Amino acid sequence: MMKRFVFAVMTAAVVVDMGYSQSNSNVTIPVNKTTAASGKQMFTNYCAPCHGMNGKGHGPVASSLKSPPADLTMLSKNNNGQFPDNHIAAVLRLGTKIPSHGTPEMPIWGPILGKLDQPNPENQQLRISNLTRYLKTIQVK
Repeated sequence: MMKRFVFAVMTAAVVVDMGYSQSNSNVTIPVNKTTAASGKQMFTNYCAPCHGMNGKGHGPVASSLKSPPADLTMLSKNNNGQFPDNHIAAVLRLGTKIPSHGTPEMPIWGPILGKLDQPNPENQQLRISNLTRYLKTIQVK
């Protein structure tokens, strides 16, 4: 488990160091393949290095980012008590395209997750769905 977490942290550091941006869609990001069925495992491997194990935005590489990662436990609270399923799935699939926010530091996970399951590209949707569902479970009440 610790080996996976260290690998995830190193992967996130590479992403940050490379200055990942949407304009550079040919970037290959090495990620440790997890099962598409476990939203929690995907969160631990792909999201926790920046967002923290608890999702509050205090992961081990958060301090090296230009802007702090979002507190993912507040998504429902910040959306009038409704979890924004479709918005989260869209951000994972397509990234954010808000010019006033500048270049997004968060990788666009859709293509990355899709490459993990080359023989079964439909698993990209399964991964995004299960990760979104896990995020719903960590919301503050």
